[in-house]
Amino acid sequence: MKKWIPLAALLLLTFQLSAQKTKKNQTKTTMIEMQTTAGRMVLQLYDQTPQHRDNFIKLTEEGYYDSLLFHRVIKAFMIQGGDPDSKNAPKGKQLGQGGPGYTVPAEFIDTLLHVKGALAAARTGDMVNPEKASSGSQFYIVQGRPFSDAELNSMEMRSGKKYSPEARELYKTIGGTPHLDGAYTVYGRVVEGLDVLDAIGNCATAPGDRPLEDIRIISVKVIK
Repeated sequence: MKKWIPLAALLLLTFQLSAQKTKKNQTKTTMIEMQTTAGRMVLQLYDQTPQHRDNFIKLTEEGYYDSLLFHRVIKAFMIQGGDPDSKNAPKGKQLGQGGPGYTVPAEFIDTLLHVKGALAAARTGDMVNPEKASSGSQFYIVQGRPFSDAELNSMEMRSGKKYSPEARELYKTIGGTPHLDGAYTVYGRVVEGLDVLDAIGNCATAPGDRPLEDIRIISVKVIK
């Protein structure tokens, strides 16, 4: 008996394979293991965004992310980490301003979208950061939600951009945060541990979006 692949899964696979295409002389695929107090996630870093890829590898090899918190969590939106000030932060402290002292130039790739599981770079707002440069260390992982055709149509009208049929189907079925496309650099994706992403994304939070109970990154390492 043939096994039929659900349309959403087939579209996601096709989209991911397309997004992973690189020049013929590029064979490097970087995989990252992130152990957290909520479980284990494995992430792939994209070669299409080499400055963000290399910066994340550098910080990982330095142990920069070890023991940091997911300091900002918004259900059905994203989970955010990478603030060094969160390492020994007391309960109730407002976080989100820390970093390594530098930014990374934006690397916007039209085919790398904010679908569920996307790894992207946080940044300061447009008023102080018109070039949309990324934080040197803070990142977020998209949890998101499914969007309707009407919602996607409205976003297209506001932005002037058109979603491909494949991207539209992904946002309708798997979900994500499509309104962030073209504004924040996507440079990787979760390939294992979407259940961990959901567990973190669904946690209880205090005013300011910090989890009531600390969710910590135990370790991050390059595994391939």
